[in-house]
Amino acid sequence: MDEFYNEAGEVALTLEATLVNCVEQHSRSNAEDLAYRYIDYSRDRDGEVNELTWERFGVRVRAIASRLQQVSNKGDRVAILAPQGLDYVVAFFAAIHAGTIAVPLFDPDEPGHTNRLHAVLGDCEPVAILTDTKSAAGVRQFFRSRPASERPRIIAVDAIPDTLEESWELPHPSLDDIAYLQYTSGSTRVPAGVEITHRAVSTNVLQMCASIGLTEESRGVTWLPLFHDMGLLTVILPAFGGKYITIMSPRAFVQRPYRWIKELAAESDGAGTFAAAPNFAFEHAALRGTPKEGETLDLSHVIGLINGSEPVTPASMRKFNDAFGPYGLPKTAIKPSYGMAEATLFVSTPNQDDEAHVLYVDRNELNAGRIKRVRSDEPNSVPQVSCGHVSVSQWAAIVDPETGKELPDERVGEIWLHGDNIGQGYWGRETETAETFHNKILDRLPEGSHTEGTSLESNWMRTGDFGVYIDNELFITGRVKDLVIVDGRNHYPQDLEHSAQESSTSLRPGFVAAFAVPANQLPQAVFDNPLSGLELDPEDSSEQLVIVGERAPGAGKADPVPIAEEVRAAIASRHGVTARDVLLVPAGSIPRTSSGKIARRACKAAYIDGTLRGGHAQTAFPDTMSE
Repeated sequence: MDEFYNEAGEVALTLEATLVNCVEQHSRSNAEDLAYRYIDYSRDRDGEVNELTWERFGVRVRAIASRLQQVSNKGDRVAILAPQGLDYVVAFFAAIHAGTIAVPLFDPDEPGHTNRLHAVLGDCEPVAILTDTKSAAGVRQFFRSRPASERPRIIAVDAIPDTLEESWELPHPSLDDIAYLQYTSGSTRVPAGVEITHRAVSTNVLQMCASIGLTEESRGVTWLPLFHDMGLLTVILPAFGGKYITIMSPRAFVQRPYRWIKELAAESDGAGTFAAAPNFAFEHAALRGTPKEGETLDLSHVIGLINGSEPVTPASMRKFNDAFGPYGLPKTAIKPSYGMAEATLFVSTPNQDDEAHVLYVDRNELNAGRIKRVRSDEPNSVPQVSCGHVSVSQWAAIVDPETGKELPDERVGEIWLHGDNIGQGYWGRETETAETFHNKILDRLPEGSHTEGTSLESNWMRTGDFGVYIDNELFITGRVKDLVIVDGRNHYPQDLEHSAQESSTSLRPGFVAAFAVPANQLPQAVFDNPLSGLELDPEDSSEQLVIVGERAPGAGKADPVPIAEEVRAAIASRHGVTARDVLLVPAGSIPRTSSGKIARRACKAAYIDGTLRGGHAQTAFPDTMSE
């Protein structure tokens, strides 16, 4: 991979550094090397292993791409609607090899995604769908309501013969051609397709390699959904170098997290292993993924576990290190990281040899946008986990979103990003593209600016995230739109959720949502409860705090009143605000995004329309998977 960096260590792409050319080079020069493994646990508890060498991978990709070239034109969209597995990976690369734009999605048989799938397919209008033989009938059924002339061609990739490879034509993509559309999670709006160019994905893969210290000898393990940006970039990595990636399904991990841990330790050849997962996965693995007594496990060669996609908690890292430290896991392995689909994925992470850094700050000062460091045992302290250093060839500035002025270190503002890894825009959405991707920093700091090296005319991408620089490290404080504003004071929802979580063992860890609801939209049950302190006034639209928490295992029949009182007391004493409603719901009730984050705004909508109070179970990834 060294050929992709200049002498200063910055990313320096050649014109040939497209996904197509990288795969072609590997499939011919490393033909016998293993490229991808998939462990199927659906029929065998110990898993059935399927493998592809680079030679076989190249043959399958070119054969399917050839079939696509018969029915599509350059720039057409091709969606992947297939279950997790090797066929999915092949299909994704085949769409790009055909010169079309890949749209990584999911099997329509997956519960809970129907509305999102309809919205995305209506947005990108694919000419073809790549799936496998087992899922083809379900995919056809999905489009049956459309007139025959409007249905995309459905192709089962495992039915395509290798002989078609001979008629494949190299599409000669440029670095600035769109390789794929990465759709956002869409928990609060119609999902938007981020246009990821070959330049963006190649740059971001190399940024990730440089930050974590990945080499040609590194090996990856993933259970993340392949339609999600973090799962997708993991399986793109081998195209640029490194050993094979081992894949399993999200369900396989959730049911038995030890499967993931075991694969991280599977080889003893000294090659480093890496993975990426959201915060809840570390807590889940610590609780249910340790070896049985007498089993051996060597995690000493784990070089990086990217912890991203949702706020990182010190507790989850501590539990994971306590659980797996005795098996050789380095204290530097967990890497709290920041990223987003609009940046292809990866933005920042701690240095390779650094342990995760936790800083304690004053809650009131933080809510006011300032940093005041305090001891961890002070009553108003709140932990902040560093997301480390912004990767090479990328810039992140903290900006006042109202004025476009860059803010100094230790001042909270919106994170704005710049670099070749940034997406080109949102598919078919000119206004949203301009608002998000085409921003100018109007007033830069004269000293200590994090924009140094960029031109005054550079476009910056607004992330919608609040962040702050402390000692040159990037800290993420929360989402701009998720901020809870009650009585004119700002509160970060994850801080409120943490306080609620800590107040009662009857709440399921990681499954608490805090949000504000106008008083006149609260359900009648709130006004009937004297503890809420509210009386119904149809004209009262003041924002009021609501806490929704799933019941912990064993607390399904516990009296909700004392639990709610504990939560209210903790919120009042720590935050100086009253939780007007503390609603306990069954496990699986709180909606989460496709990446596993708490979907607060979707939760708020379900709360207002009454489905949460009715005990309605969500079906979206990952919390309803059988355990």
